[in-house]
Amino acid sequence: MKSARAPAQGGRAASLSMRARAPSRPLSTVARVAAPPAEPASAAAAAAAAAAKPAAATAGSSRGTVSVVGLGCAKNTVDAETMLGDLQRQGFDVVGDDHASADAIIINSCAFVEDAKNESLEAIVAAAGLEGEDGRRRKVVVTGCLAQRYGEQLAEALPEADLIVGFEHYDGLGASLGQLLDAQRREARDGRPAAAAKGGGGGKKAKAASGAKKAAEVAAAIGLAGGGSSGDAPAAAPPRRVQVGGATVPFRPEAERYRLGPPHSAYLRIAEGCDCACSFCSIPSFRGTFRSKPYAPLLEEARALAAAGVKELCLIAEDTNMYGHDRRDGKGLAHLLRDLSAIDGVAWIRLLYCYPSVWPEELVDEIASNPKCTKSIDIPLQHSDNLTLLAMNRPPAQHTRKVLKMLRERIGPDLALRTTFICGFPGETPEQHRELLDFVRDQRFERMGAFAYSEEEGTPAAGLPGQVPPKERARRRDALVAAQHAIQCEWAEARVGRELDVLIDGVNEDGWLVGRTQWDAPDVDPCVFVGAPVEGSGVAPAVPGELRRCLVTGASLFDLEAHPIA
Repeated sequence: MKSARAPAQGGRAASLSMRARAPSRPLSTVARVAAPPAEPASAAAAAAAAAAKPAAATAGSSRGTVSVVGLGCAKNTVDAETMLGDLQRQGFDVVGDDHASADAIIINSCAFVEDAKNESLEAIVAAAGLEGEDGRRRKVVVTGCLAQRYGEQLAEALPEADLIVGFEHYDGLGASLGQLLDAQRREARDGRPAAAAKGGGGGKKAKAASGAKKAAEVAAAIGLAGGGSSGDAPAAAPPRRVQVGGATVPFRPEAERYRLGPPHSAYLRIAEGCDCACSFCSIPSFRGTFRSKPYAPLLEEARALAAAGVKELCLIAEDTNMYGHDRRDGKGLAHLLRDLSAIDGVAWIRLLYCYPSVWPEELVDEIASNPKCTKSIDIPLQHSDNLTLLAMNRPPAQHTRKVLKMLRERIGPDLALRTTFICGFPGETPEQHRELLDFVRDQRFERMGAFAYSEEEGTPAAGLPGQVPPKERARRRDALVAAQHAIQCEWAEARVGRELDVLIDGVNEDGWLVGRTQWDAPDVDPCVFVGAPVEGSGVAPAVPGELRRCLVTGASLFDLEAHPIA
């Protein structure tokens, strides 16, 4: 049986649990391009989804068509869904990944590690090179972390980018985009060039250079300094080309989104920003300081998602388990889990992006006792050696081992821990790498990913002595993944013969239904290939969106094979 997994590539998280993206490729197939939501599994779900989804512009009233390339993490996905929902309500038609019919292409970029930046740059250049039969170039809008971090540098190095918009100005995107498209229509009508956006050459035609070559040139141009410019977008045309602003911005309403994923599973952002100051991480510089989303709007958002057919809520933040620690109302993550589980229609609540520092007993006991909380915790640890953790400015190894022991003891044997590690951090010796290998073999994590260390400009780690050569970083990463391979294969084999609940996500290219157990996060973890019920059993075939009881009948590496039994 074929796995749905894409080939791993250097610099990404090489993983047996995290599906690494395929190598860079044309815009038409670039990773995580948005697609229209799948059809709900029932007429009732369809009605709820239709009621919750923003109305499209009426015929002849559209302000323009917009497609999107979504890159990066789940927080970027929520950003993209929210801005697309805003644009749709403002009269734009969202056409998913149909870039050929789009007037504007939004590249929602990532700036996490070097490869992520390069992928974003290649997507920008590819989008700028698309022209219609009339020779009209699509407007290219860059949003996301690359825009927030490198606003002015991008504008100077990429004349192809018509708008560069940071988090603070997402609510004004519709007005700015409307001005750009109006100017382009005047150009077509009058036969004269439209004025370039203020502050750059956004109106210039894209140069006929290869995407990879151009992206490399831009990477070199912006690679030494981060940041961006602050500025307001005036109402008069043309709009200000670079609109970035601050990193610590208030929460915007996120309930009415244009969903990019399946209708039965959604990410729920509960906090934003980070105060942890890990020495290798640049995220606080462009995502801001930690702040919890207000409680009442958060519950309203969850109810709206459930009313639209969402059965699985994946809770996300930079430090999810820190929710509520910046407030004094006593409503922390344990309280939130209880209230979310009371929402009709919600079957699973999943915790992603947890930090190993703060794990109060109340929270651990809520996860253990709440039947809607999946017994799966994503808790990136990054390393196990004390000196390396000290250099990373992370919690010490003794504390981490204590937390892991407590989680396993209090939640029970069905708990699956998902983590990631960094290989080749500055100063990491061969002995420290072997200690990490021993730690992984000892802990036997059910899900694990590994990164080769990537220098991020402006971070303390980038200036540390003892930088490990890139090839050695990759070799150590691959050795860690190899050590984990047998662990996950054995874990999958141990599921054979068990009855498990499986959330059916969709159908793969081979015609198999593909789903996930409670231990598998969307997009990144192993999956379950679901076949037909046993003939004559009277059990109905599974369909996407259903949560079905299945019997596991086989394992293919770390993926499972199963059949519905109820």
